[in-house]
Amino acid sequence: MSAQSNAAPVIIKRKKVVAGGGHHGGAWKVAYADFVTAMMAFFLLMWLLNATTEKQRKGIADYFSPTIAVNRISGGGTGAFGGDSIFSEQSLARNGTGATSARPTEQNRARGLQTPAEAAAEAAETRMLESVEQMLAGHSGESSVAPDALKHIVTRVTDEGLVIELFDLPGAPLFQGTGAEPADVLRDIAGIIVRVTGFVTNGMAIEGHLAARPVVLNNAAVWETSASRANAFRKLLMAEGLGRKRVSRMTGHADREPVVRNPMAPRNNRIEVVLLRENR
Repeated sequence: MSAQSNAAPVIIKRKKVVAGGGHHGGAWKVAYADFVTAMMAFFLLMWLLNATTEKQRKGIADYFSPTIAVNRISGGGTGAFGGDSIFSEQSLARNGTGATSARPTEQNRARGLQTPAEAAAEAAETRMLESVEQMLAGHSGESSVAPDALKHIVTRVTDEGLVIELFDLPGAPLFQGTGAEPADVLRDIAGIIVRVTGFVTNGMAIEGHLAARPVVLNNAAVWETSASRANAFRKLLMAEGLGRKRVSRMTGHADREPVVRNPMAPRNNRIEVVLLRENR
């Protein structure tokens, strides 16, 4: 008779683990999302190809092509080709009238080049404008500008020409009230400008500017008033003897171009007379 053992039997349980969670995993979802995105991009491309013309598709291709210049002027790079590619002359955009070595313009304006004669003429005209500026400001000792009128005048030489700013001062406006009736000081300034600019034949541009109003009105006549003031000053110049053909343009800018930070400052009420360059 065999002896009975009191030891409990050993039971081994093996658990089967499926990598990725079986059908509950998320890897296939990522792949499916990528597939759907690719298909959406493909159908969008097909729609664009069908909805655009051949000329539009050529423009899009040129925009994304790194070997085609956007305009005729070099990008200014410092590489071997100075910002151009070896295909630039054959495939440049046909918009505009820029200049290249293969297609130069008559005056090379697109490259900013000047002939010696043009550079000398521009320098002489700049010196002439600066002399008018000095006479008007009284630096040359030949100015007849009254001290009270001189306080209203600021000048500067720009690429467009000599800009003469006439502006309001606290307690001394150039126009009466908010209208376009000139004050006495503006009449004096008109005579001074005609005398000083009588030494040259350059054309003039007259521009009217206003300060912003503190109250917004439904029918604020800022455009009409600025234009009326510019026209009133033009009439003053004509009355003082300025030739009719000297005025090239007259514009009103309303309160859109203030010269100081505060748009309601009296300094923004001004008339700008531009003695235009003749070589432009």
